[in-house]
Amino acid sequence: MADTQHDLRTTELLQQALDANTDATITLEQFLAPLETRAYGFLLVLLALPNFIPIPVGIGGVCGVLLIVVGAQMLVGLARPWIPAFARRHGFRRSSVEHFVQRTTPLFARLERICKPRWEHLTRSPVSHFNGLLLVLLGILLALPIPFTNYPFGFVMLLFGVALIERDGGLLAVVWTTVIVALATVGSLSHAIIEQIGKLFG
Repeated sequence: MADTQHDLRTTELLQQALDANTDATITLEQFLAPLETRAYGFLLVLLALPNFIPIPVGIGGVCGVLLIVVGAQMLVGLARPWIPAFARRHGFRRSSVEHFVQRTTPLFARLERICKPRWEHLTRSPVSHFNGLLLVLLGILLALPIPFTNYPFGFVMLLFGVALIERDGGLLAVVWTTVIVALATVGSLSHAIIEQIGKLFG
């Protein structure tokens, strides 16, 4: 990737991806193509967004499974995410994509004030395999039917994606800690619940 491309911020990459396609409809493949290896980060952002939208129960399970798929690809070392052909070629109305960019730009602009390229080796191979493992585990947590976890786990996904896009290893380290704490918390609660059930029926 060229240095000038590397230096572009999240908001600039979003606008660049939009400007590169002038048709009435834009496919996911067209939207992600200019992002190159940073497409992993954008996929995480896209998967995080439904968790903040008041839609029917079960979206966490769907997003969780998709996150597991994305994380598994990073875990095995794919340089760019593989997306099924039907999903790559799915067309979105340009007006919808423009609306998405306009709505998310203020959020990303705020995050860009605290994000910057640092500890970049944490965002690249071979550390990216560990990132993939954590994404798989986070996807499992998100897919579990645990009440009121969509927002916090969705926010962690959002930060994970921005950290990869911005090459911010410092933010990524914070996300790692958050995921590990979440895993430990859920594990402890699960053990306590199983123990109580055992006492009731033992």
